[in-house]
Amino acid sequence: MSKKLEHIVITTDVLIIGGGTAGCFAALTLSKNSNLNVVVAEKANVKRSGCLAAGVNAINAYIIEGRKPEDYVDYATKDAAGIVRHDLLLTAARKFNATTKVMEQLGLVILKDENGKYVARGNRNIKINGENFKPILTKAVEEAKRVTILNNLNITDLLVENNEAMGAIGFHISHEKVYEIRAQKVLVATGGAAGLYKPNNPGFSRHKMWYPPFNTGAGYAMGILAGAEMTSFEMRFIALRCKDTIAPTGTIAQGVGAKQVNSRGDVYEEKYGITTSERVYGTVKENQLGNGPCYLQTSKIEKEKDEELLKAYLNMAPSQTLKWIESGKNPSEQDVEIAGTEPYIVGGHTASGYWVNTKRETTIKGLYAAGDVAGGCPQKYVTGALAEGEIAALDIIDKFDATKSIQTNSSFVSKKMKEYEDILYNQSDFFTVEELEEAMQKVMDEYAGGISTHYQFNEKQLKLADEKIDQIRQMTKHVRANDMHELMFVYELKERLTVCKSVIAHLLHRKETRWHSFNENLDYPNTDEGYFKYINSILVNDELKIIVRDIIKEADYEHTN
Repeated sequence: MSKKLEHIVITTDVLIIGGGTAGCFAALTLSKNSNLNVVVAEKANVKRSGCLAAGVNAINAYIIEGRKPEDYVDYATKDAAGIVRHDLLLTAARKFNATTKVMEQLGLVILKDENGKYVARGNRNIKINGENFKPILTKAVEEAKRVTILNNLNITDLLVENNEAMGAIGFHISHEKVYEIRAQKVLVATGGAAGLYKPNNPGFSRHKMWYPPFNTGAGYAMGILAGAEMTSFEMRFIALRCKDTIAPTGTIAQGVGAKQVNSRGDVYEEKYGITTSERVYGTVKENQLGNGPCYLQTSKIEKEKDEELLKAYLNMAPSQTLKWIESGKNPSEQDVEIAGTEPYIVGGHTASGYWVNTKRETTIKGLYAAGDVAGGCPQKYVTGALAEGEIAALDIIDKFDATKSIQTNSSFVSKKMKEYEDILYNQSDFFTVEELEEAMQKVMDEYAGGISTHYQFNEKQLKLADEKIDQIRQMTKHVRANDMHELMFVYELKERLTVCKSVIAHLLHRKETRWHSFNENLDYPNTDEGYFKYINSILVNDELKIIVRDIIKEADYEHTN
Protein backbone atom coordinates (compact mmCIF):
# COMPACT_ATOMS: atom_id res chain seq x y z
CA MET A 1 0.00 0.00 0.00
CA SER A 2 1.50 3.34 -1.13
CA LYS A 3 1.95 6.18 1.32
CA LYS A 4 -0.24 9.25 1.13
CA LEU A 5 0.84 12.86 1.59
CA GLU A 6 -1.05 14.99 4.10
CA HIS A 7 -3.44 17.43 2.41
CA ILE A 8 -3.68 20.90 4.00
CA VAL A 9 -6.17 23.50 2.75
CA ILE A 10 -5.59 27.21 3.44
CA THR A 11 -8.04 29.92 2.44
CA THR A 12 -6.89 33.53 2.13
CA ASP A 13 -7.80 36.70 0.25
CA VAL A 14 -4.52 37.10 -1.64
CA LEU A 15 -1.81 34.56 -2.40
CA ILE A 16 1.66 35.80 -3.34
CA ILE A 17 3.89 33.14 -4.90
CA GLY A 18 7.52 34.08 -4.37
CA GLY A 19 8.95 36.07 -1.47
CA GLY A 20 11.58 38.03 -3.38
CA THR A 21 11.66 41.79 -3.97
CA ALA A 22 8.35 42.16 -5.82
CA GLY A 23 6.46 39.66 -3.65
CA CYS A 24 7.57 41.21 -0.36
CA PHE A 25 6.80 44.77 -1.47
CA ALA A 26 3.38 43.70 -2.72
CA ALA A 27 2.65 42.10 0.68
CA LEU A 28 3.77 45.28 2.43
CA THR A 29 1.54 47.40 0.16
CA LEU A 30 -1.48 45.16 0.76
CA SER A 31 -0.96 45.31 4.52
CA LYS A 32 -0.63 49.11 4.57
CA ASN A 33 -3.57 49.85 2.30
CA SER A 34 -6.20 47.20 3.05
CA ASN A 35 -7.62 44.71 5.53
CA LEU A 36 -7.06 41.78 3.19
CA ASN A 37 -5.42 38.58 4.45
CA VAL A 38 -2.25 37.72 2.57
CA VAL A 39 -0.22 34.50 2.31
CA VAL A 40 3.33 34.66 0.94
CA ALA A 41 4.51 31.23 -0.27
CA GLU A 42 8.30 31.00 -0.61
CA LYS A 43 10.23 27.84 -1.47
CA ALA A 44 13.33 29.05 0.42
CA ASN A 45 13.22 31.63 3.22
CA VAL A 46 12.12 35.19 2.58
CA LYS A 47 15.04 36.61 4.56
CA ARG A 48 17.55 35.77 1.85
CA SER A 49 15.52 34.68 -1.18
CA GLY A 50 15.40 36.09 -4.68
CA CYS A 51 17.89 38.19 -6.63
CA LEU A 52 18.57 40.42 -3.64
CA ALA A 53 19.72 37.50 -1.50
CA ALA A 54 23.35 38.61 -1.34
CA GLY A 55 22.67 42.33 -1.62
CA VAL A 56 23.39 44.96 -4.26
CA ASN A 57 25.60 48.05 -4.31
CA ALA A 58 23.49 50.40 -6.43
CA ILE A 59 19.93 51.26 -7.35
CA ASN A 60 20.18 50.73 -11.09
CA ALA A 61 16.86 52.32 -12.02
CA TYR A 62 16.44 55.78 -10.51
CA ILE A 63 15.33 59.14 -11.89
CA ILE A 64 18.25 61.36 -10.91
CA GLU A 65 18.06 65.14 -10.66
CA GLY A 66 17.48 66.76 -14.03
CA ARG A 67 15.91 63.65 -15.53
CA LYS A 68 12.30 62.50 -15.83
CA PRO A 69 10.57 59.08 -16.11
CA GLU A 70 10.10 59.55 -19.85
CA ASP A 71 13.90 59.69 -20.23
CA TYR A 72 14.12 56.25 -18.66
CA VAL A 73 11.48 54.94 -21.05
CA ASP A 74 13.49 56.28 -23.99
CA TYR A 75 16.69 54.63 -22.71
CA ALA A 76 15.08 51.22 -22.14
CA THR A 77 13.25 51.40 -25.49
CA LYS A 78 16.46 52.08 -27.38
CA ASP A 79 18.33 49.34 -25.51
CA ALA A 80 15.66 46.78 -26.47
CA ALA A 81 15.45 47.96 -30.11
CA GLY A 82 11.87 49.11 -29.54
CA ILE A 83 10.32 45.81 -28.38
CA VAL A 84 9.00 47.18 -25.09
CA ARG A 85 5.72 48.17 -23.51
CA HIS A 86 5.91 51.93 -23.05
CA ASP A 87 2.95 51.87 -20.67
CA LEU A 88 4.67 49.37 -18.37
CA LEU A 89 7.99 51.20 -18.43
CA LEU A 90 6.40 54.55 -17.67
CA THR A 91 4.19 53.33 -14.82
CA ALA A 92 7.21 51.62 -13.25
CA ALA A 93 9.59 54.56 -13.80
CA ARG A 94 7.16 56.94 -12.10
CA LYS A 95 7.50 54.86 -8.92
CA PHE A 96 11.29 54.27 -8.89
CA ASN A 97 12.09 57.15 -6.56
CA ALA A 98 9.10 56.74 -4.24
CA THR A 99 9.83 53.04 -3.64
CA THR A 100 13.49 53.90 -3.02
CA LYS A 101 12.37 56.41 -0.39
CA VAL A 102 10.27 53.74 1.33
CA MET A 103 13.29 51.44 1.49
CA GLU A 104 15.43 54.25 2.95
CA GLN A 105 12.79 54.84 5.63
CA LEU A 106 12.91 51.10 6.44
CA GLY A 107 16.68 51.35 7.00
CA LEU A 108 18.43 51.04 3.63
CA VAL A 109 21.68 53.05 3.60
CA ILE A 110 21.88 55.34 0.54
CA LEU A 111 25.13 57.22 -0.02
CA LYS A 112 24.89 61.03 0.07
CA ASP A 113 27.24 63.89 -0.81
CA GLU A 114 28.20 66.87 1.35
CA ASN A 115 24.92 68.58 0.38
CA GLY A 116 22.81 65.63 1.52
CA LYS A 117 21.94 64.54 -2.01
CA TYR A 118 22.10 60.96 -3.26
CA VAL A 119 25.41 60.07 -4.96
CA ALA A 120 24.65 59.34 -8.62
CA ARG A 121 26.43 56.63 -10.62
CA GLY A 122 25.91 57.54 -14.26
CA ASN A 123 22.60 58.84 -15.64
CA ARG A 124 20.16 56.43 -13.96
CA ASN A 125 21.83 54.96 -10.87
CA ILE A 126 22.52 55.89 -7.26
CA LYS A 127 24.98 54.25 -4.86
CA ILE A 128 23.79 52.34 -1.81
CA ASN A 129 25.11 50.05 0.89
CA GLY A 130 22.70 47.28 0.03
CA GLU A 131 24.09 44.10 1.52
CA ASN A 132 21.13 44.06 3.93
CA PHE A 133 18.50 45.14 1.40
CA LYS A 134 16.56 41.89 1.54
CA PRO A 135 16.65 41.37 5.35
CA ILE A 136 15.43 44.98 5.77
CA LEU A 137 12.52 44.36 3.41
CA THR A 138 11.76 40.98 4.97
CA LYS A 139 11.66 42.43 8.50
CA ALA A 140 9.00 44.92 7.40
CA VAL A 141 6.91 42.12 5.87
CA GLU A 142 7.28 39.92 8.95
CA GLU A 143 5.94 42.78 11.09
CA ALA A 144 3.12 43.63 8.66
CA LYS A 145 -0.45 42.99 9.79
CA ARG A 146 -2.52 40.19 8.22
CA VAL A 147 0.49 38.75 6.33
CA THR A 148 1.39 35.08 6.80
CA ILE A 149 4.73 33.84 5.44
CA LEU A 150 5.02 30.16 4.51
CA ASN A 151 8.71 29.39 4.00
CA ASN A 152 9.96 26.15 2.41
CA LEU A 153 6.74 25.80 0.42
CA ASN A 154 7.30 24.88 -3.23
CA ILE A 155 4.32 25.88 -5.37
CA THR A 156 4.09 23.89 -8.61
CA ASP A 157 0.73 24.75 -10.21
CA LEU A 158 -1.87 27.46 -10.36
CA LEU A 159 -5.49 26.58 -9.65
CA VAL A 160 -7.47 28.10 -12.52
CA GLU A 161 -11.17 27.70 -13.34
CA ASN A 162 -12.71 29.20 -16.50
CA ASN A 163 -9.60 31.32 -17.02
CA GLU A 164 -9.80 32.76 -13.50
CA ALA A 165 -7.22 32.26 -10.75
CA MET A 166 -8.48 30.43 -7.65
CA GLY A 167 -5.21 29.78 -5.84
CA ALA A 168 -2.31 27.35 -6.19
CA ILE A 169 -0.99 23.98 -5.05
CA GLY A 170 2.44 22.87 -3.89
CA PHE A 171 4.32 20.95 -1.22
CA HIS A 172 6.54 21.56 1.79
CA ILE A 173 10.16 20.70 1.02
CA SER A 174 10.85 19.19 4.46
CA HIS A 175 7.53 17.69 5.55
CA GLU A 176 5.27 15.28 3.67
CA LYS A 177 2.50 17.83 3.27
CA VAL A 178 0.66 19.18 0.25
CA TYR A 179 -0.72 22.70 0.51
CA GLU A 180 -3.81 23.71 -1.45
CA ILE A 181 -4.10 27.48 -1.06
CA ARG A 182 -7.40 29.00 -2.14
CA ALA A 183 -7.39 32.72 -2.89
CA GLN A 184 -9.45 35.21 -4.83
CA LYS A 185 -6.37 37.02 -6.17
CA VAL A 186 -2.95 35.52 -6.94
CA LEU A 187 0.31 37.36 -7.60
CA VAL A 188 3.19 35.45 -9.22
CA ALA A 189 6.56 36.94 -8.26
CA THR A 190 8.89 33.97 -8.64
CA GLY A 191 11.66 35.52 -10.73
CA GLY A 192 13.06 34.41 -14.08
CA ALA A 193 14.84 31.27 -15.29
CA ALA A 194 18.47 30.23 -14.86
CA GLY A 195 19.97 26.83 -15.61
CA LEU A 196 18.35 26.26 -19.01
CA TYR A 197 21.72 26.38 -20.77
CA LYS A 198 25.11 24.88 -19.96
CA PRO A 199 26.82 27.43 -17.67
CA ASN A 200 30.28 29.03 -17.94
CA ASN A 201 31.82 26.85 -15.26
CA PRO A 202 31.45 23.04 -15.10
CA GLY A 203 31.11 20.58 -12.24
CA PHE A 204 31.41 21.85 -8.70
CA SER A 205 31.33 25.50 -9.84
CA ARG A 206 28.37 25.17 -12.21
CA HIS A 207 26.16 27.29 -9.96
CA LYS A 208 28.60 30.22 -10.08
CA MET A 209 26.40 32.10 -12.49
CA TRP A 210 24.96 35.56 -13.05
CA TYR A 211 21.35 34.80 -12.13
CA PRO A 212 20.29 32.84 -9.01
CA PRO A 213 20.43 29.10 -9.77
CA PHE A 214 17.34 28.68 -7.57
CA ASN A 215 15.25 30.71 -10.03
CA THR A 216 14.07 27.92 -12.30
CA GLY A 217 11.32 29.60 -14.30
CA ALA A 218 8.68 28.18 -11.93
CA GLY A 219 6.33 31.13 -12.37
CA TYR A 220 6.69 31.06 -16.15
CA ALA A 221 5.97 27.32 -16.22
CA MET A 222 2.88 27.72 -14.00
CA GLY A 223 1.53 30.40 -16.30
CA ILE A 224 2.33 28.53 -19.51
CA LEU A 225 0.63 25.34 -18.29
CA ALA A 226 -2.39 27.29 -17.02
CA GLY A 227 -2.90 28.95 -20.41
CA ALA A 228 -1.61 32.46 -19.70
CA GLU A 229 -0.28 34.48 -22.61
CA MET A 230 3.49 34.99 -22.45
CA THR A 231 5.73 37.42 -24.33
CA SER A 232 9.25 37.90 -25.72
CA PHE A 233 10.92 34.65 -24.58
CA GLU A 234 13.18 35.02 -27.61
CA MET A 235 14.67 38.16 -26.04
CA ARG A 236 17.12 36.15 -23.98
CA PHE A 237 19.48 37.88 -21.59
CA ILE A 238 23.22 37.25 -21.64
CA ALA A 239 25.21 39.10 -19.02
CA LEU A 240 28.69 40.45 -19.67
CA ARG A 241 30.69 39.42 -16.60
CA CYS A 242 34.18 39.26 -15.14
CA LYS A 243 35.55 35.95 -16.43
CA ASP A 244 35.60 32.97 -14.03
CA THR A 245 34.15 34.83 -11.04
CA ILE A 246 31.01 35.82 -13.04
CA ALA A 247 31.02 39.09 -11.08
CA PRO A 248 29.14 42.17 -12.43
CA THR A 249 30.88 44.48 -14.89
CA GLY A 250 28.62 47.53 -14.49
CA THR A 251 30.39 48.65 -11.33
CA ILE A 252 33.63 48.83 -13.32
CA ALA A 253 32.21 50.13 -16.62
CA GLN A 254 29.87 52.72 -15.11
CA GLY A 255 31.36 53.19 -11.66
CA VAL A 256 34.92 53.98 -12.76
CA GLY A 257 34.41 54.42 -16.50
CA ALA A 258 36.59 51.52 -17.71
CA LYS A 259 36.35 50.87 -21.46
CA GLN A 260 36.03 47.51 -23.21
CA VAL A 261 39.31 46.69 -24.97
CA ASN A 262 40.70 43.70 -26.86
CA SER A 263 44.17 42.15 -26.41
CA ARG A 264 45.61 44.74 -28.83
CA GLY A 265 44.36 47.60 -26.68
CA ASP A 266 41.65 48.67 -29.15
CA VAL A 267 38.50 50.14 -27.56
CA TYR A 268 36.06 47.92 -29.43
CA GLU A 269 32.85 49.15 -27.76
CA GLU A 270 33.10 52.16 -30.11
CA LYS A 271 32.88 49.74 -33.05
CA TYR A 272 29.94 47.59 -31.92
CA GLY A 273 27.88 49.91 -29.71
CA ILE A 274 27.06 50.08 -26.02
CA THR A 275 23.56 48.67 -25.67
CA THR A 276 23.42 45.67 -23.36
CA SER A 277 23.38 43.12 -26.19
CA GLU A 278 26.01 44.99 -28.24
CA ARG A 279 28.50 44.87 -25.34
CA VAL A 280 28.19 41.08 -25.28
CA TYR A 281 28.20 40.76 -29.08
CA GLY A 282 31.34 42.87 -29.47
CA THR A 283 33.18 40.69 -26.97
CA VAL A 284 32.10 37.50 -28.76
CA LYS A 285 33.09 38.84 -32.19
CA GLU A 286 36.50 40.11 -31.07
CA ASN A 287 37.28 36.69 -29.64
CA GLN A 288 36.11 35.01 -32.87
CA LEU A 289 38.33 37.36 -34.89
CA GLY A 290 41.37 36.34 -32.87
CA ASN A 291 41.58 39.63 -30.98
CA GLY A 292 40.87 38.14 -27.55
CA PRO A 293 41.00 37.96 -24.65
CA CYS A 294 38.78 40.97 -24.03
CA TYR A 295 39.00 43.19 -20.98
CA LEU A 296 37.62 46.10 -19.04
CA GLN A 297 40.55 48.52 -19.02
CA THR A 298 40.98 49.13 -15.30
CA SER A 299 44.71 49.73 -15.79
CA LYS A 300 43.77 53.26 -16.88
CA ILE A 301 41.89 54.20 -13.68
CA GLU A 302 43.33 56.24 -10.80
CA LYS A 303 44.93 54.23 -7.98
CA GLU A 304 42.57 55.82 -5.44
CA LYS A 305 39.72 53.97 -7.15
CA ASP A 306 41.24 50.61 -6.17
CA GLU A 307 39.85 50.52 -2.65
CA GLU A 308 36.44 51.63 -3.90
CA LEU A 309 36.27 48.67 -6.30
CA LEU A 310 37.61 46.15 -3.78
CA LYS A 311 34.95 47.22 -1.26
CA ALA A 312 32.14 47.35 -3.83
CA TYR A 313 32.77 43.76 -4.94
CA LEU A 314 33.23 42.53 -1.40
CA ASN A 315 29.56 43.52 -0.88
CA MET A 316 28.11 41.69 -3.88
CA ALA A 317 30.69 39.36 -5.52
CA PRO A 318 33.48 38.61 -3.03
CA SER A 319 35.14 36.13 -5.40
CA GLN A 320 36.24 39.04 -7.62
CA THR A 321 37.84 40.89 -4.69
CA LEU A 322 39.56 37.66 -3.65
CA LYS A 323 40.84 37.19 -7.22
CA TRP A 324 42.45 40.64 -7.15
CA ILE A 325 43.99 39.97 -3.74
CA GLU A 326 45.26 36.51 -4.73
CA SER A 327 46.90 37.91 -7.87
CA GLY A 328 48.77 40.46 -5.78
CA LYS A 329 47.65 43.24 -8.13
CA ASN A 330 45.04 45.91 -7.60
CA PRO A 331 42.48 46.74 -10.34
CA SER A 332 44.55 49.73 -11.51
CA GLU A 333 47.51 47.40 -12.09
CA GLN A 334 45.76 44.90 -14.37
CA ASP A 335 42.82 44.78 -16.74
CA VAL A 336 39.82 42.58 -15.90
CA GLU A 337 39.09 39.83 -18.41
CA ILE A 338 35.41 39.63 -19.43
CA ALA A 339 33.11 37.04 -21.01
CA GLY A 340 29.43 36.46 -21.65
CA THR A 341 27.35 34.12 -19.51
CA GLU A 342 24.96 31.46 -20.71
CA PRO A 343 21.53 32.85 -21.74
CA TYR A 344 18.80 33.45 -19.17
CA ILE A 345 15.11 34.29 -19.44
CA VAL A 346 14.48 37.25 -17.18
CA GLY A 347 11.94 40.06 -17.41
CA GLY A 348 13.91 42.48 -15.25
CA HIS A 349 16.63 42.98 -17.85
CA THR A 350 14.85 41.99 -21.06
CA ALA A 351 11.12 41.82 -21.83
CA SER A 352 10.44 38.10 -21.27
CA GLY A 353 7.51 37.00 -19.14
CA TYR A 354 3.77 37.20 -18.63
CA TRP A 355 1.80 39.43 -20.97
CA VAL A 356 0.21 41.86 -18.53
CA ASN A 357 -1.95 44.95 -18.62
CA THR A 358 -0.85 48.25 -17.11
CA LYS A 359 -2.01 47.11 -13.66
CA ARG A 360 0.12 43.93 -14.05
CA GLU A 361 -2.85 41.58 -14.38
CA THR A 362 -2.17 38.66 -16.73
CA THR A 363 -4.57 37.27 -19.34
CA ILE A 364 -5.92 34.96 -16.60
CA LYS A 365 -8.42 36.96 -14.56
CA GLY A 366 -7.31 37.62 -10.99
CA LEU A 367 -3.75 36.47 -11.71
CA TYR A 368 -1.04 39.14 -11.52
CA ALA A 369 2.69 39.12 -12.26
CA ALA A 370 5.44 41.39 -10.93
CA GLY A 371 9.22 41.61 -11.07
CA ASP A 372 11.38 39.39 -13.27
CA VAL A 373 8.44 37.12 -14.10
CA ALA A 374 6.43 39.97 -15.70
CA GLY A 375 7.17 40.72 -19.36
CA GLY A 376 7.27 43.84 -21.49
CA CYS A 377 9.21 46.04 -19.07
CA PRO A 378 12.99 45.56 -19.45
CA GLN A 379 15.68 47.30 -17.40
CA LYS A 380 13.35 47.46 -14.39
CA TYR A 381 15.89 46.12 -11.90
CA VAL A 382 15.19 46.27 -8.14
CA THR A 383 13.11 49.45 -8.08
CA GLY A 384 11.03 48.18 -11.00
CA ALA A 385 10.27 44.99 -9.06
CA LEU A 386 9.24 47.09 -6.05
CA ALA A 387 7.11 49.32 -8.30
CA GLU A 388 5.35 46.40 -10.01
CA GLY A 389 4.66 44.74 -6.67
CA GLU A 390 3.00 47.94 -5.52
CA ILE A 391 1.05 48.48 -8.75
CA ALA A 392 -0.33 44.92 -8.69
CA ALA A 393 -1.19 45.13 -4.97
CA LEU A 394 -3.13 48.38 -5.37
CA ASP A 395 -5.14 46.93 -8.26
CA ILE A 396 -5.87 43.78 -6.26
CA ILE A 397 -7.28 45.99 -3.48
CA ASP A 398 -9.33 47.96 -5.99
CA LYS A 399 -10.81 44.87 -7.67
CA PHE A 400 -11.27 42.61 -4.62
CA ASP A 401 -14.85 41.36 -4.21
CA ALA A 402 -15.60 40.45 -0.59
CA THR A 403 -18.85 38.70 -1.58
CA LYS A 404 -17.15 36.24 -3.92
CA SER A 405 -16.55 32.59 -2.92
CA ILE A 406 -13.67 30.46 -4.17
CA GLN A 407 -14.27 27.05 -5.72
CA THR A 408 -11.21 24.99 -6.65
CA ASN A 409 -11.20 21.91 -8.86
CA SER A 410 -10.93 18.93 -6.52
CA SER A 411 -10.12 16.52 -9.35
CA PHE A 412 -7.13 18.63 -10.41
CA VAL A 413 -5.90 18.79 -6.80
CA SER A 414 -6.25 15.00 -6.47
CA LYS A 415 -4.40 14.50 -9.75
CA LYS A 416 -1.50 16.69 -8.58
CA MET A 417 -1.28 14.91 -5.23
CA LYS A 418 -1.12 11.56 -7.02
CA GLU A 419 1.59 12.95 -9.29
CA TYR A 420 3.69 13.98 -6.28
CA GLU A 421 3.16 10.59 -4.62
CA ASP A 422 4.02 8.66 -7.78
CA ILE A 423 7.39 10.45 -8.04
CA LEU A 424 8.09 10.03 -4.33
CA TYR A 425 7.29 6.33 -4.25
CA ASN A 426 8.22 5.52 -7.84
CA GLN A 427 10.31 2.36 -8.19
CA SER A 428 11.24 3.24 -11.77
CA ASP A 429 14.34 5.42 -11.43
CA PHE A 430 16.14 4.96 -14.76
CA PHE A 431 17.44 8.54 -14.73
CA THR A 432 18.51 11.04 -12.10
CA VAL A 433 17.47 14.69 -12.12
CA GLU A 434 21.11 15.71 -12.50
CA GLU A 435 21.56 13.52 -15.59
CA LEU A 436 18.48 14.94 -17.28
CA GLU A 437 19.38 18.50 -16.32
CA GLU A 438 22.83 18.08 -17.89
CA ALA A 439 21.23 16.59 -21.01
CA MET A 440 18.83 19.55 -21.24
CA GLN A 441 21.66 22.08 -20.84
CA LYS A 442 23.74 20.30 -23.49
CA VAL A 443 20.84 20.39 -25.96
CA MET A 444 20.13 24.08 -25.33
CA ASP A 445 23.83 24.95 -25.49
CA GLU A 446 24.52 23.17 -28.79
CA TYR A 447 21.24 23.62 -30.67
CA ALA A 448 19.55 26.72 -29.20
CA GLY A 449 22.37 29.25 -29.12
CA GLY A 450 24.47 28.68 -26.03
CA ILE A 451 28.07 29.57 -25.18
CA SER A 452 29.64 26.80 -27.31
CA THR A 453 28.00 28.14 -30.50
CA HIS A 454 28.77 31.80 -29.68
CA TYR A 455 25.03 32.25 -28.95
CA GLN A 456 24.20 31.59 -32.64
CA PHE A 457 21.58 29.22 -34.03
CA ASN A 458 19.65 28.36 -37.18
CA GLU A 459 16.18 26.91 -37.77
CA LYS A 460 17.42 23.35 -38.28
CA GLN A 461 19.22 23.46 -34.93
CA LEU A 462 16.18 24.90 -33.14
CA LYS A 463 13.92 22.17 -34.52
CA LEU A 464 16.40 19.54 -33.32
CA ALA A 465 16.49 21.25 -29.92
CA ASP A 466 12.69 21.10 -29.72
CA GLU A 467 12.65 17.41 -30.58
CA LYS A 468 15.37 16.56 -28.05
CA ILE A 469 13.76 18.60 -25.26
CA ASP A 470 10.54 16.64 -25.88
CA GLN A 471 12.48 13.40 -25.46
CA ILE A 472 13.96 14.59 -22.16
CA ARG A 473 10.50 15.63 -20.95
CA GLN A 474 9.35 12.07 -21.57
CA MET A 475 12.31 10.77 -19.56
CA THR A 476 11.19 12.77 -16.50
CA LYS A 477 8.47 10.15 -16.06
CA HIS A 478 11.24 7.77 -14.98
CA VAL A 479 12.79 9.78 -12.15
CA ARG A 480 12.08 9.34 -8.48
CA ALA A 481 12.57 11.39 -5.33
CA ASN A 482 13.62 9.92 -2.01
CA ASP A 483 12.21 12.82 0.00
CA MET A 484 10.36 16.12 -0.35
CA HIS A 485 13.57 18.06 -1.00
CA GLU A 486 14.40 15.81 -3.93
CA LEU A 487 10.80 16.17 -5.13
CA MET A 488 11.48 19.91 -5.41
CA PHE A 489 14.45 19.17 -7.71
CA VAL A 490 12.22 17.05 -9.94
CA TYR A 491 9.78 19.93 -10.35
CA GLU A 492 12.57 22.43 -10.92
CA LEU A 493 13.71 20.24 -13.84
CA LYS A 494 10.14 20.03 -15.18
CA GLU A 495 9.82 23.83 -14.93
CA ARG A 496 13.02 24.43 -16.84
CA LEU A 497 11.98 22.01 -19.59
CA THR A 498 8.62 23.76 -19.97
CA VAL A 499 10.39 27.12 -20.31
CA CYS A 500 12.90 25.62 -22.81
CA LYS A 501 10.00 24.66 -25.10
CA SER A 502 8.72 28.25 -25.07
CA VAL A 503 12.17 29.75 -25.65
CA ILE A 504 12.72 27.51 -28.68
CA ALA A 505 9.26 28.32 -30.11
CA HIS A 506 9.86 32.06 -29.75
CA LEU A 507 13.38 31.92 -31.22
CA LEU A 508 11.96 29.99 -34.20
CA HIS A 509 9.24 32.52 -34.85
CA ARG A 510 11.33 35.72 -34.80
CA LYS A 511 12.82 35.37 -38.25
CA GLU A 512 15.36 38.16 -37.85
CA THR A 513 18.30 39.14 -35.65
CA ARG A 514 17.02 42.09 -33.63
CA TRP A 515 19.38 41.82 -30.67
CA HIS A 516 22.86 40.49 -31.47
CA SER A 517 23.77 37.51 -29.27
CA PHE A 518 20.39 37.63 -27.51
CA ASN A 519 18.80 36.23 -30.69
CA GLU A 520 21.59 35.62 -33.19
CA ASN A 521 19.66 33.90 -35.98
CA LEU A 522 22.11 32.73 -38.69
CA ASP A 523 19.28 32.11 -41.18
CA TYR A 524 18.07 35.68 -40.72
CA PRO A 525 21.15 37.77 -39.78
CA ASN A 526 19.52 41.19 -40.29
CA THR A 527 16.79 43.20 -38.60
CA ASP A 528 13.45 42.99 -40.41
CA GLU A 529 10.99 45.78 -39.65
CA GLY A 530 8.19 43.34 -40.42
CA TYR A 531 9.09 41.86 -37.04
CA PHE A 532 8.79 45.14 -35.16
CA LYS A 533 6.17 43.35 -33.10
CA TYR A 534 5.79 41.33 -29.92
CA ILE A 535 6.10 37.58 -30.29
CA ASN A 536 3.68 36.09 -27.77
CA SER A 537 2.55 32.53 -27.09
CA ILE A 538 -0.21 30.59 -25.37
CA LEU A 539 -0.56 26.87 -24.71
CA VAL A 540 -3.66 25.44 -26.40
CA ASN A 541 -4.34 21.67 -26.17
CA ASP A 542 -0.70 21.04 -25.20
CA GLU A 543 0.57 22.92 -28.26
CA LEU A 544 2.23 26.35 -28.12
CA LYS A 545 0.35 28.77 -30.32
CA ILE A 546 2.28 31.88 -31.40
CA ILE A 547 0.46 35.23 -31.29
CA VAL A 548 1.99 38.28 -33.00
CA ARG A 549 0.93 41.60 -31.46
CA ASP A 550 1.52 45.20 -32.50
CA ILE A 551 3.77 47.47 -30.45
CA ILE A 552 1.77 49.22 -27.72
CA LYS A 553 2.59 52.87 -27.07
CA GLU A 554 -0.60 54.11 -25.43
CA ALA A 555 -0.68 55.14 -21.78
CA ASP A 556 -2.97 52.32 -20.68
CA TYR A 557 -3.56 48.83 -22.00
CA GLU A 558 -6.29 46.32 -21.12
CA HIS A 559 -6.53 42.79 -22.47
CA THR A 560 -9.14 42.34 -25.19
CA ASN A 561 -8.69 38.60 -25.79
